[in-house]
Amino acid sequence: MLNILGINISRLNKKEVLEKIEQFLKSEKQHYIITPNPEIILEAGKDEEFFYILNHANLSLPDGMGLKIASWVMGENLTRITGADIVTEMTNDKIQMSNSRIAVVNLEGGLSRKEDIEKVLRKSGVKEFFIKDSYRDIEQNLDDLNEFKPDILFCTFGAPYQEKFIYHNLKKLPSVKVAIGVGGSFDFLTNKIKRAPKLMRVIGLEWLWRLIKQPKRWRRIYNAIIVFPIKFIRWRFIRPWQYRPNVVCLLYKRDGSQYKILISERENEAGHWQILQGGTDGEDLMTAGARELREEIDTDKFKGIASFKKLWEYKFDNLLIYRGVRAKDIGGYKGQKQGLFIAEFLGEDKDITINFWDHRSWKWVEADKLIESVHPIRQEATQIFYDKFKSLRITN
Repeated sequence: MLNILGINISRLNKKEVLEKIEQFLKSEKQHYIITPNPEIILEAGKDEEFFYILNHANLSLPDGMGLKIASWVMGENLTRITGADIVTEMTNDKIQMSNSRIAVVNLEGGLSRKEDIEKVLRKSGVKEFFIKDSYRDIEQNLDDLNEFKPDILFCTFGAPYQEKFIYHNLKKLPSVKVAIGVGGSFDFLTNKIKRAPKLMRVIGLEWLWRLIKQPKRWRRIYNAIIVFPIKFIRWRFIRPWQYRPNVVCLLYKRDGSQYKILISERENEAGHWQILQGGTDGEDLMTAGARELREEIDTDKFKGIASFKKLWEYKFDNLLIYRGVRAKDIGGYKGQKQGLFIAEFLGEDKDITINFWDHRSWKWVEADKLIESVHPIRQEATQIFYDKFKSLRITN
């Protein structure tokens, strides 16, 4: 895998990808494939759930010239494989996959309608297929899909909706061995959108063709050809010399005459307990801490009490977040410098829903047992945070 802005990208060429998909189809396990492009990677930088889902895919196929250029800068040469390319290959009657049962969950109101996609699949030689025009409410009724028992599932909702739909519903579709979000790929195959000439695709000017044909896409194209390269350069060459501003969120609650503090267990490491934390994203500690708490526990039933700047600093080294993604690869930083946000919880435990992409569990611990309850590598910093909590003179 090659990591670009925190997202793992497969290094396989097209032949190797097709061989891998054939293996998936013969397997008893379920698999999902993503086709990240610069826009998708930028979106993942703002959506932690999406980021997590992308990095748990079984195959990550680079779709976008920006990723290929980024790989050159990193001394690699990724093979660009677009969504349209992979759909064409997976439905080609010359290979074994055409004998699979194929289902398409199609975006209702999109350019390509059910009958358009039917023509494409028939022409490709697909023998058994099922197409459902729907939107995200499809997950409320998957009975007809399960009755068809597809081997392959294509979803055309567009990112990030298609990837989230697949991730959260794949287990509910047990017959599916391979699922892939293909966005508007069928629009090229149904001729609703004319694809750029091959020469423009080869030299990396497909974006210009899309801009001419679909000027309303200018913002997406701007993100791909301007914003993405700037962020990549910053990630690759500037941030490795910097520390990420971070806020630790010490959330406590009153329990009679005692106080308890909330800690969470890391998603990627059973038994690794710590206080909640997250990036400040340019905000002051009180604002960032409140935002981070809302994101982490899915409730706003707390009140900010105090904040303290520049309490702890550490390097990431080779700290893994999950599935081979290093902490330093996510934002490009060499480590974190941490401030502290202290808040009092005002709700009930049932109000707390911890996010699944960062944490596997959570619990309240007695304040005087906080240090011994967190992971050993967290204890020195946690002692500093706890001392600040005690300095507020709200504890017994």
